[in-house]
Amino acid sequence: MFEPILLKNVDVRDGHLLSTFEAGGGYQALAKVLCENTPDEVIDLVKRSNLRGRGGAGFPTGMKWGFVPKRTGKPTYLCCNADEGEPGTFKDRIIMERDPHQLIEGLAVSAYAIGAETAYVYIRGEYVTAIRRLEQAIAEAQAKGYLGKRILGSDFNFTIHIHCGAGAYICGEETAMLESLEGKRAQPRLKPPFPAVAGLYASPTVINNVETLACVPHIVTRGSDWFRGIGPDKSPGPKLYCLSGQVRKPGLYELPMGIPLRELVENHAGGVLPGRKIKAVIPGGVSAPVIPEHGLEVGMDFDSLAAAGSMLGSAGVIVIDDSTCMVKVATRIIEFFHHESCGKCTPCREGLNWVVKVLRRVEAGEGAAGDLEQLEMLCKGIFGNTFCALGDGAAMGLRAALAHFRAEFVAHIEEHRCPFH
Repeated sequence: MFEPILLKNVDVRDGHLLSTFEAGGGYQALAKVLCENTPDEVIDLVKRSNLRGRGGAGFPTGMKWGFVPKRTGKPTYLCCNADEGEPGTFKDRIIMERDPHQLIEGLAVSAYAIGAETAYVYIRGEYVTAIRRLEQAIAEAQAKGYLGKRILGSDFNFTIHIHCGAGAYICGEETAMLESLEGKRAQPRLKPPFPAVAGLYASPTVINNVETLACVPHIVTRGSDWFRGIGPDKSPGPKLYCLSGQVRKPGLYELPMGIPLRELVENHAGGVLPGRKIKAVIPGGVSAPVIPEHGLEVGMDFDSLAAAGSMLGSAGVIVIDDSTCMVKVATRIIEFFHHESCGKCTPCREGLNWVVKVLRRVEAGEGAAGDLEQLEMLCKGIFGNTFCALGDGAAMGLRAALAHFRAEFVAHIEEHRCPFH
């Protein structure tokens, strides 16, 4: 029987308070590493756990920490990416609102491991409750000696600052987030150099997602073997799945990594509404290519979804039933990406503009012969030719919709109308 780890306090009365967190064993991981472990030992522990980043890319966390150079003469920074702008995603918000000390302890342990004394939580400004809860939790932790100077009597000093973003999707990309933190326009940087070497203020920087950081204290207290024992070998651990769309029981679910997508949607979320059938599922936020109903046996982990032509991304699972027009879905998704493009790259800026124009024409029943071929050509020009993954996500999503539901696009063009109206 799987035991919830990351969400154990979310339904507890006053779960956001320090007293509740301490009663459940909170800050024991921080005390343990400060008394018993060197920073390198903590990094090694996280490497052995095979924790992979929960922000979308799935990069091994311990390996990322290990890239940080030592004795550079510059400060090392830790940044928490709490922007969470991916449509269909709300996992990080729940942690920050209902169990913020879990994140704070994760930040403190991670900062100790990489040698950072300063952390920034980059959070979208719309998350008003989460911001207030984090501010309250930071004040509680400072008053109790879990933050500040000589934490718990050690030589470790650590402070956390909250930076509120203005709701730009591009700030979910780590280098664009760093630009925004520095007061510049949020646009991706050319890599290399990578943030681990030259990140915030050209100093060594580690950027981790909220859910990733929340996993760290549990790895410290329970061990790397425990973490690796949950889910598949290459993508282990507990995972937060956001269920939304045309499903009976939308919400946030904590289950093992690798659970079959069909089991997640039909068993845990109750399936679609009576009289309807599942048409498709977007498994990882709208940047993840759609998976048709016949492919739902795929495991919800990085490698299985990649092999199936999609990706885990932010695990924002959006369920689509058979009453929905896939041309409309594709158009709305591309409109979102076009609106959120930072405009730095010509293929993304101009390519998505043309994709939106063609899709709107097709959706309105005004499509013409050759439109689908033009869309495929535009996707080819965008994919792999941009600074960041925004353009890639848009192109991959549209390619998947065209591949799996081409008949609906053809029907719009040939019948000059939407067959679902």
